[in-house]
Amino acid sequence: MKTIDKIPTSKISRASKLVTTGAKVGVNYIKYYGDKMVTNKEDAKDRLNKNNAEDIYDSLKQLKGSALKVAQMLSMEKTILPQAYVEKFSLAQFSVPPLSPALVLKTFKKYFGKTPDELYDIFNATSINAASIGQVHLAEKDGKKLAVKIQYPGVADSIATDLAMVKPIAMSMFNIKGKDSDKYFKEVETKLIEETDYILEVKQSQEIANACAHIPNLKFPKYYETLSSDRIITMDYMEGEHLSEFTKHNTNATHANNIGQALWDFYMYQIHNLKKVHADPHPGNFLISKEKELIALDFGCVKIIPEDFYSPYFELAKKENITNQEKFLSKLYELEILKTEDTEEEKEFFTKMFHDMLSLFSEPLQEDTFDFSNSEFFLKIAELGEKYSKNTQIRKYNANRGSKHFIYMNRTFFGLYNLMFDLKANNIIINNFNTL
Repeated sequence: MKTIDKIPTSKISRASKLVTTGAKVGVNYIKYYGDKMVTNKEDAKDRLNKNNAEDIYDSLKQLKGSALKVAQMLSMEKTILPQAYVEKFSLAQFSVPPLSPALVLKTFKKYFGKTPDELYDIFNATSINAASIGQVHLAEKDGKKLAVKIQYPGVADSIATDLAMVKPIAMSMFNIKGKDSDKYFKEVETKLIEETDYILEVKQSQEIANACAHIPNLKFPKYYETLSSDRIITMDYMEGEHLSEFTKHNTNATHANNIGQALWDFYMYQIHNLKKVHADPHPGNFLISKEKELIALDFGCVKIIPEDFYSPYFELAKKENITNQEKFLSKLYELEILKTEDTEEEKEFFTKMFHDMLSLFSEPLQEDTFDFSNSEFFLKIAELGEKYSKNTQIRKYNANRGSKHFIYMNRTFFGLYNLMFDLKANNIIINNFNTL
């Protein structure tokens, strides 16, 4: 794969890159308008989405950092984005151009004050994995194989600028209006800043790994504080294949269920016992070992769940509260889904919309066991997402709905559900974490 010798770090250079991309997208639309006059309209739209997705992703992968991280987050929203965007943006999970060896050494010297050769017995300057915020290198010390994650230059300093540039696009995409939108973008900005703090990541990694070490079929790497800094992390190199690769060829239902149960227990134990959660559940953050154990990686994005959100959030998942109109409405207000200034029309619309969504999304949480290989369940989710994405009535309203904590909690559950479906785990004990 071609390497990158320089990443745009200044506000002007990063903005210029996006302006150039915007021009390409404009040209794609001009082609589309001509294309749809002489060919099938749906085929023309598919070509437009494919061309735009490619141009936007090509730009973001050069910028890296939070701009690329947003693409990675969006790739998990399979019910919102056209398939062309999902496929292209999903590459941000673990397949982007790495830094050149020369830039790696320069970055290492800048952030750690030493060259890799001064710290490790062996260090491979060619990356084995490159993602949105950092890339991973192989190293050895005292006979132990290590993985060294290096943060890209300028990532931490460009977060606010990047988000300001993508904010208009996101607001349009998700129908976000008004001053209330700031709290959502501030939540994303705060989490992205935390993800660039590698000292915090090591601390979070160790805390969650220690707390969840008792869960069967679940493994974590060991982290080395003396070989880590605010921009570099050293951990054990874990042998295994990405979860997404494993699911492509696995036909063993027992393996799928054991790994799926470990994944589910891992998330439920964090959420309900630790009141914090690994909020980045995409395939690039999980490996499957030769022994068919789940290996959890990358604890940069950990969401702390405050009690005043946790209680109403999971009370709304109970069937008896969903079917009780009075309780249901009170929880919608408590979670800022409904607002006192809403008109009767808005109240009726959003009450029905969230009743439809919660009735469906909470189904797994209401059962003793659940079959995540059931394509019907996921088809219903996709159909419901499409129904409301095409609803013209919602465009009349301010769609800023819900506590800011929904952003990462919903992202966690959507990502977890998708991973469970990919695994085809079909006999998952929902409250098994209580017995561990």
